[in-house]
Amino acid sequence: MNLIAELRERNLLQDIMPGTEELLTKEMVSAYIGFDPTADSLHVGNLLPITLLMRLQRAGHKPYALLGGATGMIGDPSGKSAERNLLDLDVLEHNINCQRRQLEKFLDFSGTSANSAVLVNNYDWFKNFSFLEFIRDVGKHITVNYMMAKDSVQKRLETGISFTEFTYQLIQGYDFYHLYKNHNVRLQMGGADQWGNIVTGTELIRRKDSGEAYAFTCKLITKSDGSKFGKSESGNVWLDREKTSPYLFYQFWLNLPDADAAKMALIFSFRSVEEIKATIAAHEAAPHLRLLQKAVAEEMTIMVHSEEDLAFAKQASDILFGQSSVEVLRSLNEQQLLEVMDGVKQARGDKNILADGLDLVTFLAEGGVFASKGEARKMVQGGGISVNKEKVTTPDMKLTIDHLLNGKYILLQKGKKDYTLGIFE
Repeated sequence: MNLIAELRERNLLQDIMPGTEELLTKEMVSAYIGFDPTADSLHVGNLLPITLLMRLQRAGHKPYALLGGATGMIGDPSGKSAERNLLDLDVLEHNINCQRRQLEKFLDFSGTSANSAVLVNNYDWFKNFSFLEFIRDVGKHITVNYMMAKDSVQKRLETGISFTEFTYQLIQGYDFYHLYKNHNVRLQMGGADQWGNIVTGTELIRRKDSGEAYAFTCKLITKSDGSKFGKSESGNVWLDREKTSPYLFYQFWLNLPDADAAKMALIFSFRSVEEIKATIAAHEAAPHLRLLQKAVAEEMTIMVHSEEDLAFAKQASDILFGQSSVEVLRSLNEQQLLEVMDGVKQARGDKNILADGLDLVTFLAEGGVFASKGEARKMVQGGGISVNKEKVTTPDMKLTIDHLLNGKYILLQKGKKDYTLGIFE
């Protein structure tokens, strides 16, 4: 199956220029996608362009990943309702270096094959490009009427758009022209909101060089409720493990609603559509087993992190939501424990008091786990409290040094899923 046919089958294709599919079926094509270096990590929302480049390379074509060191200083108005803060060179360079390392995990940049991936930074060709040269060599080829007609501009006219952001489409258009001229890149891909910027590039290539360039876009990913995909309650789901732990990354996919899980499986998974549809059918037959969410979560965690991280994420899930034992809990080092407990409520106590024993009911009340000692005592007597995964059988229990995990922590559990991490220093 060719790339375009696969994207259609996965319900991903939005717009495509005539001749693009034919081009991709008859020869190896160099194609690019741009990445916005506004942060020092890519996030789940970037996985669509990443997997698109991966599919392109696996289909035998040559992917170019463009990191926008120059365009990152400008700001793309596409899909934005307000002007964003501009970044300085030092911040951009740091962000680009971080994103470069992440992209190298997904694409083959070895240079050992004809379709090895290539990383480029548009600051390299813009840094010595003077304003006068730009408006003479680029600006004269694209009319203001043409630029004003773009949706990305029209949507911002009511709130106001600066000349800086207005010119963004010219700059992105020149990126395509530069890559076409110097690297024989004939195709640009992106999200549906980039169509206007992309076709500006094809138009510039046509007007400056009488050349032929091609483009297609993929549908923007939204959740079943219409909201933007890629965020959790705490914000962006990052690909950097220091920003979003592998455990939380795994949980993000595992907690997808059924409707979203089916959609995201088709978008992101590299399993065949037939396999995915079989998993969807199995899931629909027994939705309580969450077979679809588990399949997506496992594949994406391995792809972004590793099999070892997946194994730990499953172990962590068992600690919080399964029947894991105190032995498993004690086997975690401090970093692993904190990854598992990321986002769990915390209560602090004095470690010195543990030497003589700290009344559990008192700590539960004073630590905010319960509103009062009476409420805490009633829950303990009803068998609803566990300490380090072991059920408490008496309200007279005392917390001691022996309860500490990694010499500092005690895990308190109220009911099945309500956790508090006691931190004693």
